[in-house]
Amino acid sequence: MPIKQRNNLAIYDDVAANWWSDDIRWVRTLKNLVPGRLAWFNRHIDWTKKTVLDLGCAGGFMAEALTNNGAQVTGIDPAAQAIAASTARAKQMDQTIKYDVGVGENLPYPDDHFDAVVCVDVLEHVTDRAKVLAEVARVLKPGGMFLYDTINRNVIARLAAITVAEDVLRLLPKGTHDPAMFIKPRELRDALSKAGLVCGPQTGLGPRGLNRHGDITFGQLPIKTVIYMGIARLPQVAK
Repeated sequence: MPIKQRNNLAIYDDVAANWWSDDIRWVRTLKNLVPGRLAWFNRHIDWTKKTVLDLGCAGGFMAEALTNNGAQVTGIDPAAQAIAASTARAKQMDQTIKYDVGVGENLPYPDDHFDAVVCVDVLEHVTDRAKVLAEVARVLKPGGMFLYDTINRNVIARLAAITVAEDVLRLLPKGTHDPAMFIKPRELRDALSKAGLVCGPQTGLGPRGLNRHGDITFGQLPIKTVIYMGIARLPQVAK
């Protein structure tokens, strides 16, 4: 039976109450992606005392990790219940993370506000990618960095992210992704350049092993066939 809805963003609110419980396998998968992402991002930025926006933060896995690395973090996401869960978690952990409900196409922050914007597992979901990237450029300080990951658009990526991850292994709920919204690396480079960002390196991200719970762990890969990470920087000039 075909999926009635693709790019179903309601899944993040649906599990908000159990986001930090480790009871839901696909949520653990999202959590397990964070160390692999950070291991590569850390090569390009020192987070200490940096003001960082976690764009599309959901329940706060990346925001908390960035805070633990010394960043001053703001998280934003349209999933209001997920934001409530992340806010409660920050209070419980005595962390000074600010969480807001909002969308990337209309960020409620002033110009030149953040040293870095992190945007993982988001760009393949947004309504208007060009507007999101323009907003990223607007809120970054001159010289600020944009760090991201997303999913490539090709037959293998569709097989891995939809058929295997959603239908076979159930690593993600069915309908999580719309393969038509996946982004080729060259397309993203072009979009970043149009937004006024200078593109940096890109690299792959994928499975590297299993943890003691039998869940997949992730890390850098030499190929960008399925998931890829990258960085871009706003030039050190006035906008």
